[in-house]
Amino acid sequence: MTFQPTSLPDFSTTAVYGAPTQNSTNDTLCPDSDVWEWLQARQPVYILIITVLGIMFNVFVLMVFCLHKKPCTVAEIYLSNLAAADLVLVSCLPFWAVYISNRFNWSFGQFMCKAINLGIKLNTYCSIYFLVLVSIDRYVALVHTMSHGRMRRPKYAKLGCLLVWGFGLLLSVPALVFRDVQYFPEYDVNACFLDYPSHFAELLFDGMLIIFSFLIPISIISYCTVKIIRALKIQAIERFSGERTEQKATTLMMVVLLAFLICWVPFHVVTALDVLMRAHILAGCHLSNALEVCNQIVTYLAFFNSVLNPILYVIVGKNFRKKAEELFNQWTIIRITSSESTRSNQSATLKTLM
Repeated sequence: MTFQPTSLPDFSTTAVYGAPTQNSTNDTLCPDSDVWEWLQARQPVYILIITVLGIMFNVFVLMVFCLHKKPCTVAEIYLSNLAAADLVLVSCLPFWAVYISNRFNWSFGQFMCKAINLGIKLNTYCSIYFLVLVSIDRYVALVHTMSHGRMRRPKYAKLGCLLVWGFGLLLSVPALVFRDVQYFPEYDVNACFLDYPSHFAELLFDGMLIIFSFLIPISIISYCTVKIIRALKIQAIERFSGERTEQKATTLMMVVLLAFLICWVPFHVVTALDVLMRAHILAGCHLSNALEVCNQIVTYLAFFNSVLNPILYVIVGKNFRKKAEELFNQWTIIRITSSESTRSNQSATLKTLM
């Protein structure tokens, strides 16, 4: 990320994932983009909208999965953990909205600088690996139908989710270690940003982001998806009526996966191009300015995925809608019973007094 010569440095979205670096080429030869002021003026509003909707929707999803009288299936365990990861992300975003509104002056202290960005980074890794678990689950259920009863057990699903949270936390350690609040006298701001010890470390950790949060999981998901599609075609030809429940769950998984790819692939493509530019493999003022503007857009497109997932559960997930309706009816009965019990107690009290 480069410092803007006529305005504040871009400590916003790129600072979430990468480190700001001084680029003399940009300062001397590359003109400042007119898009910056327009983008930075609208980012806080957009972030707050995502925050409100994301918290409401993901809390609703977690309530349906956790409070329903029936235990969660293996796929629902994975999706509930995905909702939890999304909730962590959207809960961190208000601090970033305030940060941008304050012209990139961080006022929450060094601990919160590390913690907030740790939460954002954690979502980046965990969300994709929960989808990997969902893909593997669908693969086992549809491709290895004879053995899925032994392999697809809730206790194994919970263990898998625990490992994903631990793995995501491990990969997020650089954000915890290298995040720092530093005063920049030329801009009169205390900026929260990634302060890597060297240019090599910066490229190394950004490369790890691309490999571990995109290339490896997408390869696994792609393999499972191809096998799943083939299995669904075979079932359609042979008309396996007993697999309709699995097919419904698979349809929801496919839609959620497609939404994830639409929201996150542009971010990883821009990140890869940015790494190549900082490694001096690519160069050019126009490309540099385009990447920095695109980085703003694709990062917030990726954040929108945390709002989109719960909507897809309601639109596509028939089983989820059924659970939500049953939970609502359950609460209605409890409320009516409680109200009748209260009136009965009041009536008994009045009779005693009389």
